[in-house]
Amino acid sequence: MAVEYRIISIGTLANHLLWKETAPVRTQHATTTLIEDDSRRILVDPSLPAQVLEARFFERTGQKLDSVTDVFCTTLRPDARRALPALPHARWWCGEAELEWYSRELLAMRDSAERLGSADAEGVEEDIALAKRFQPAPEKFTEQISVYPLHGATVGCTGLLLTPATTTIVIAGPATATREHIEKGMVWEHCADKDQAMESFTDLLELADVIVPGFDNLVFSPRRWM
Repeated sequence: MAVEYRIISIGTLANHLLWKETAPVRTQHATTTLIEDDSRRILVDPSLPAQVLEARFFERTGQKLDSVTDVFCTTLRPDARRALPALPHARWWCGEAELEWYSRELLAMRDSAERLGSADAEGVEEDIALAKRFQPAPEKFTEQISVYPLHGATVGCTGLLLTPATTTIVIAGPATATREHIEKGMVWEHCADKDQAMESFTDLLELADVIVPGFDNLVFSPRRWM
């Protein structure tokens, strides 16, 4: 059986600079994708609020979220994982570098909040507990689903590479934001490290036939027409 994938929800940027939007005009959420291979049903970036994603998932698959076996987050940014409370039965994964970086950031935030007596301390503790549920992703989930590092957009941004017989598909997360960014050869404006993000973006274009961006519908790689 060949690996299959389906867009559950198309993401969007809060403000799309290439549409000349200079301030937030909508709620940002990441593109959510379901990948199926044998018994694995991997939901990537469950970004919508849980109730909304539950309805969208049923619309797109005819099934409920309890059929998901694994969650994979390309980034641990809060706007990529809003629906995690609806997926306690699944195994949670992300790239090892992202998990290590985010865990360090949370510990530093907790120390700061405690020193300052900040009201944010409770929220930080909740995020620390959530991060502890994540495991570093293996190099491969199945023979046709591999982890693909795309560092730079976030410190440890990590995608998934799907390799059915005749094509390569990369679920890229914020390593590339939208179709317009791909067409213009641009990385996401909010990258943690723009030089590293551009290296990852260049590698992505050389490898992928089909790209699922972080905040848009899937697109064909420009190299198909070169």
